[in-house]
Amino acid sequence: MTKTPTNKRKSMEWCNILKKYVERNKKKRHPEEIKTEDFEIFNEYYQKWRGIDNEYKNIPSLYVKLPTEEEPLLLKLREESRAVFLQRRSRELLDNDELQRLWFLLDQHHTPPIVGEDQMINYEDFQKVGSEAGAKCQQFFSASVFCKLLQTDPYGRISIMQFFNYVMRKVWLHQTRIGLSLYDVAGQGYLKESDLENYILELIPTLPQLNGLERSFYSFYVCTAVRKFFFFLDPMRTGRIKIQDILACSFLDDLLELRDEDLSKEMQESNWFSAPSALRVYGQYLNLDKDHNGMLSKEELARYGTGTLTDVFLDRVFQECLTYEGEMDYKTYLDFVLALENKKEPQALRYLFRILDVQHKGYLNVFALNYFFRAIQEQMKLHGQEPISFQDVKDEIFDMVKPKDPLKLTLQDLIVSGKGDTVVSILTDLNDFWTYENREYLVPDTAEESEI
Repeated sequence: MTKTPTNKRKSMEWCNILKKYVERNKKKRHPEEIKTEDFEIFNEYYQKWRGIDNEYKNIPSLYVKLPTEEEPLLLKLREESRAVFLQRRSRELLDNDELQRLWFLLDQHHTPPIVGEDQMINYEDFQKVGSEAGAKCQQFFSASVFCKLLQTDPYGRISIMQFFNYVMRKVWLHQTRIGLSLYDVAGQGYLKESDLENYILELIPTLPQLNGLERSFYSFYVCTAVRKFFFFLDPMRTGRIKIQDILACSFLDDLLELRDEDLSKEMQESNWFSAPSALRVYGQYLNLDKDHNGMLSKEELARYGTGTLTDVFLDRVFQECLTYEGEMDYKTYLDFVLALENKKEPQALRYLFRILDVQHKGYLNVFALNYFFRAIQEQMKLHGQEPISFQDVKDEIFDMVKPKDPLKLTLQDLIVSGKGDTVVSILTDLNDFWTYENREYLVPDTAEESEI
């Protein structure tokens, strides 16, 4: 079998060919003779080039096109392959018996002396446990893991409880990732809205705190839960969320917290995914829907909260948000609620900034601020209050935010300043503006009540 010449050798051959061509053309010859020789040299060069091209064809492809719906066999093969892969990964995780055995080994090899109630272990005993724990546990018994958990113990030990919690957290993350990946239809590491809806719907029976929900409410509960994921993890409205982002945020922890049968009433009320919270949000929506058509008009939404949102702000909400013949559905309402209830969050500020940016310039100027504050002034007149000067409010807003450009407020300025929620509140809600304007009088009253 002949050895394929390297690219360097081939380059030298081409140089010789070209050199030969130049030397031949130095002589004065008949044009036909030159033409014939040129063709021969070109043909020789072309054949060499084709040889290299064929070599590159042996390099494996770095991209494989996903099968389409018109290729059902390939789709089924891909689906089955992913299922087998995920099952194999699932078997590599520690089960309950193995976790229990790990805890027994850690307890057996703890390193004295015991300080307080927390058992400790040094690196030598840590390695002994690792050698006895089995192959599945080896990934946890590395020097880097030990160093991560090492704190201020004078004997150079780590807490057994902290290490075990670390292992439990890792196992939980892998289990959850595999569970979410089963709903990743495309197999690309992200979930579409319908994928996440299926995941949460099938999760409901495993959450004791949701046992009281009627099946007729399941679809509304799923919609309520999914919107929080997409509002905060998909602010650009791409229609999909990375599984990695779902695992990194705390929302899944809040959702799975509903497995606790003894969850306190306070914890349930502060958890967006709890039954009382979902029923509260949906109940508010039904109460606002006076004509019972399942949608909210601008006049119906005006009664939201304390009923003091300005007409100008509500007009902009209906201009910028998805509506159906001028009315808002439940899904759009959920985005609205999440934005107003979480004004300090960057994703909420992005939503609200789009509404305030009436000129679509990407920043708020004096015109935009005045456009919204005039509605606050009009409401103050209707309530018999003396309107506040816009110039004073404008100066206070710019002093508060301290933007890079003294004439413009960008979304980034609002986020960085930490005052974006205050700016939005005083421009859109009379009650919030009144609370802000009288903050100096309200704080002492609160302090006096606490002393009493």
